Amino acid sequence: MRIVGDTGATVEQMSIDEAYLDCSRCAKRTTWTPSLRQALPLAQRLKERIRAQRQLTATIGIASNKLLAKIASDHQKPDGLTLIADRDKVQFLRPLPVRALYGVGKKTEEILNHAGIDTIGSMQDYAGDLRALVGSFGPTLKRFALGEDDRALSLGDEIKSISNEETFLHDTDDRKILRHCLREQAADLSERMKRRRLGAHTVQVKIRYGDFTTLTRQISVEESINEATDIYRLACFLLGREKLVSRPLRLLGFGREQFARTQRAATGFFVVAKGFVDG
Repeated sequence: MRIVGDTGATVEQMSIDEAYLDCSRCAKRTTWTPSLRQALPLAQRLKERIRAQRQLTATIGIASNKLLAKIASDHQKPDGLTLIADRDKVQFLRPLPVRALYGVGKKTEEILNHAGIDTIGSMQDYAGDLRALVGSFGPTLKRFALGEDDRALSLGDEIKSISNEETFLHDTDDRKILRHCLREQAADLSERMKRRRLGAHTVQVKIRYGDFTTLTRQISVEESINEATDIYRLACFLLGREKLVSRPLRLLGFGREQFARTQRAATGFFVVAKGFVDG
């Protein structure tokens, strides 16, 4: 990772041999493509240093955001260098399988394929609401299909967790009481998260029945959230999807949500380097 750090870019290490580089400070032009081209000499020098010092090849992708840079880095393995110009991103993505998009795993891929969406191009053209297929991930997935991604580098190593729960005096399945409870807890979580400048990528609901059976269910989202309305909406979705209020509850709350501080990138571009070893 020392070789990558020597570039002067801001680095998010993903694994022992893969990292995102935010080269925003190198971007001196007002349009994306000229700025992206400034990364080509840097990328070539990086490949040469990795080969000289580690005797390894490296595949590098250059683009205006993390999503595209990652896809570009997968394009010409094992020794490629691919730049996706912003004006070409939609067409570049069209023939690729939906699995190429960040956040699309095997199960999501099967759901999309069953609906006739097997390529990113078919997702771009899909006229329906993707939320009917993949829930709250739908709008984000649509943006990904169009090459749009505003995720910043995650630079904090410290992972925080916050929980909030309430034990009722009497077991209840009264929807009005339960919704009020969730709203208050979501508002409290939101306030604490904003105070710590945190965003949640996973929301976990915790329930306990009168016989002390305790269950937790969680849902992950691509874009971090810290607004009370978003937290509350996801909690209600989990309760309904999992049919958790099938009998009166003794306890209702949020489990230990996982958070990380993120740093918003300045206008610039991202490079993904992979294939080197740490050192």
